[in-house]
Amino acid sequence: MRKIFLISILLIAGAYDLRACDICGCGVGSYYIGILPDFKKRFVGLRYQYKTLTSHLGPGGSRSYLTTAETYQTAELWGGWNIGRRFRVIGFVPLNFNSRENQGVSMHRSGVGDIAAVGYYQLLDKQQTAGSKLLVQSLWLGAGIKLPTGRYEPAEHKENEDAPNNFQLGTASTDFTLNAMYDVRLMDVGLNANVSYKINTNNRYDYQYGNKFTANLLAYYKIRLKEKLTIAPNAGVLYETAAKDRETKKYKVDISGGYSLMATIGMEATIGNISAGANFQPAVSQQLADMRIKAGNRAMVHVTYLF
Repeated sequence: MRKIFLISILLIAGAYDLRACDICGCGVGSYYIGILPDFKKRFVGLRYQYKTLTSHLGPGGSRSYLTTAETYQTAELWGGWNIGRRFRVIGFVPLNFNSRENQGVSMHRSGVGDIAAVGYYQLLDKQQTAGSKLLVQSLWLGAGIKLPTGRYEPAEHKENEDAPNNFQLGTASTDFTLNAMYDVRLMDVGLNANVSYKINTNNRYDYQYGNKFTANLLAYYKIRLKEKLTIAPNAGVLYETAAKDRETKKYKVDISGGYSLMATIGMEATIGNISAGANFQPAVSQQLADMRIKAGNRAMVHVTYLF
């Protein structure tokens, strides 16, 4: 049991020493995975994510005529494929819907976002008995790539240098991720941890988003109601942290960077070959862009076909 807790701590402890983020999940990308649906070979599904933030805040979070409400919605096709016993590939194709409103004037932007894929290798796959109970552990390590398929408008930043460069459909850069997924379950009670470190490169407009670190920890309980129906209520935390963006590789962008801590509560259900889930993520603590930005609550739902 000591090894189990040690792995969990190592997976999430790095969050407090690393810095990174695209204003913590809004706009140009969040790769929150959470609890994957149980699948033996492949899955494909749709996810919908809803996020909000308030920008142009004054000292102490005060509002003014510049204060802007921003909403980021993503409809995402995602899928996974287990190749043999040790390899797994997961892909994401997002369609983004961004909107902002200031003093009754609205602006909208929509289109395909940045496509991403992650390959995993299963380092640990272990089953053992703890007394009379079954203990199951798995650890996957991976690396991924994000392609610049989403539209990026450099004029958006140049015309609004006092605003975060976040109202984009993509980053216009090829970026890379390092990933880990760990799951430990004692009979029907489990703990799931995911970490991702995203390394952003300089785009062709000489802008570089700060690297991004995401860590989430979820506790869950599987309840079998019928032969083919299983539900799994879950709760936990999601932590993201951010480095400052950079222009021309050396100048830091003040209106960027920071951290946020979100609580997470949700439910997963599997009926035969269909998996569905939803979660709500209220903000607990944050400090974004030197307190010039405040992130709102988030929500996500998905429907997935297992085959």
